[in-house]
Amino acid sequence: MYESSNIATFNGLVNSSSYHTFLLDEERSRLYVGAKDHIFSFNLVNIKDFQTIAWPVSHSRRDECKWAGKDVLKECANFIKVLKAYNQTHLYVCGTGAFHPMCTYIEVGGHPEDNIFKLEDSHFENGRGKSPYDPKLLTASLLIDGELYSGTAADFMGRDFAIFRTLGHHHPIRTEQHDSRWLNDPRFITAHLIPESDNPEDDKIYFFFRENAIDGEHSGKATHARIGQICKNDFGGHRSLVNKWTTFLKARLMCSVPGPNGIDTHFDELQDVFLMNSKDPKNPIIYAVFTTSSNIFKGSAICMYSMADVRRVFLGPYAHRDGPNYQWVPYQGRVPYPRPGTCPSKTFGGFDSTKDLPDEVITFARSHPAMYNPVFPINNRPIMIKTDLDSQFTQIVVDRVDAEDGQYDVMFIGTDIGTVLKVVSIPKETWHDLEEVLLEEITVFQEPTPISAMKISTKQQQLYIGSAVGVSQLPLHRCDVYGKACAECCLARDPYCAWDGASCSRYFPTAKRRTRRQDIRNGDPLTHCSDLQHSDNPSGAGLEEKIIYGVENSSTFLECSPKSQRALVYWQFQKQNEERKEEVRRANVQGLGPSAP
Repeated sequence: MYESSNIATFNGLVNSSSYHTFLLDEERSRLYVGAKDHIFSFNLVNIKDFQTIAWPVSHSRRDECKWAGKDVLKECANFIKVLKAYNQTHLYVCGTGAFHPMCTYIEVGGHPEDNIFKLEDSHFENGRGKSPYDPKLLTASLLIDGELYSGTAADFMGRDFAIFRTLGHHHPIRTEQHDSRWLNDPRFITAHLIPESDNPEDDKIYFFFRENAIDGEHSGKATHARIGQICKNDFGGHRSLVNKWTTFLKARLMCSVPGPNGIDTHFDELQDVFLMNSKDPKNPIIYAVFTTSSNIFKGSAICMYSMADVRRVFLGPYAHRDGPNYQWVPYQGRVPYPRPGTCPSKTFGGFDSTKDLPDEVITFARSHPAMYNPVFPINNRPIMIKTDLDSQFTQIVVDRVDAEDGQYDVMFIGTDIGTVLKVVSIPKETWHDLEEVLLEEITVFQEPTPISAMKISTKQQQLYIGSAVGVSQLPLHRCDVYGKACAECCLARDPYCAWDGASCSRYFPTAKRRTRRQDIRNGDPLTHCSDLQHSDNPSGAGLEEKIIYGVENSSTFLECSPKSQRALVYWQFQKQNEERKEEVRRANVQGLGPSAP
């Protein structure tokens, strides 16, 4: 463990690594983490307090994996890929099992004070279709009503990718096998249930993934980001698509910078997705992190999507291959009833089950899984772009924060060099025109390592971060880093922080204090702090004066470190016995007398 500037870090066990699979339990105040050969239960208040379960593979299983030509350290172990709440007392957990996936249950007790954390080692299940064989492959999973939805690879070679539903009382169900129109070498990111209406029969599961573009969609090898949908009450077809999804549809997620002459800069490599819930559970805002697959330039972007736009695309034209060149075009023919992709419910059409759907609906669904129109982001462009070569975005979580002048979304963005960017979205003229303000760039891990998991606890006001080497805990508000002056606190534009008359401290919307100063929208210290500059409180002053003496014809280093990302430093030179001050443009000034910033 090491702690620095409010960051607590668990540096891993000697015989473990890959702290990538997170499950946050706010009720029990625990963070469960799946890693190599181990599952951890961390206390949310302080991750130094934790429990561990060892779940390695047998020697014979490890030997089999080694004989198959796999790496003993990096592949022939049990890498935990699925960790979900199963019911009030148990978690469900799956691992790669040295290329022999397996699953079981973990008892955690019915009440937080039970303090139980125990592997049910008498009951192991086959993990095929739940966890991949290969630890390098990603898995997206969701456990609802005792049923596990997983996007994963179902074979040793990592070629048969599918979206499965297993567990529960029904027969397992999956996407069509070996059909690139359905899935084309996908990499799954995440899965979410989003209600469609007030009727739970219409509930849909959405999978986010990236995959190779289908032939004819693009010249050369290209990646496309996708959102896929399936109905929760889909039980497959009666004669065709038996034990296969009949409501699966997918659409492309666009995240690009519109350019002149119709040349767009595309970010296609979807890395992470965060759903920001609104008052209406049917309409969360989707935040997505992308990187480029381009060889020409490297960059990252964040795009926001609305569910209204997603639904509009799924109700739009289907993609269809036609014509002499066999190109993809919008399907112009008659679409069978009920419309493929619609859930069987009393809301639309009155079919009780997908097994009752007409044959023409099933046939059409099988050959038209993709939508023709893409889903464009809100405002048709990314809300944030980074094109430096030093790092790329990997993860995102978002917190909605109440400030003095409104509500703001604060993004915490993980990078591939082990840093977290804290960024606030500030509306300029309208809510559609957003300005992204970088509040902090925080180094989380001592060695540069990609951040592979992030969870946010609004209850604890903490961020939890996972990587190959360990787990870190970071407070959402770190007001002390913005210095000891009102101006610096105001310039920081951090909605978590306000000047309370004595220091930069955490802002509480309920507390009413006359001295409290905060200006997220404009970050204007002159308006908010000017009345404090001549008060009895010297720390409220916006100007700090230092006198530096230099020797003629020598050089002096003038140093001034602003605490805020928005503070500007400028230097003025004043000769002895003169009132007039001149602005100095260079920090290395030769042969000048006393000076002050």
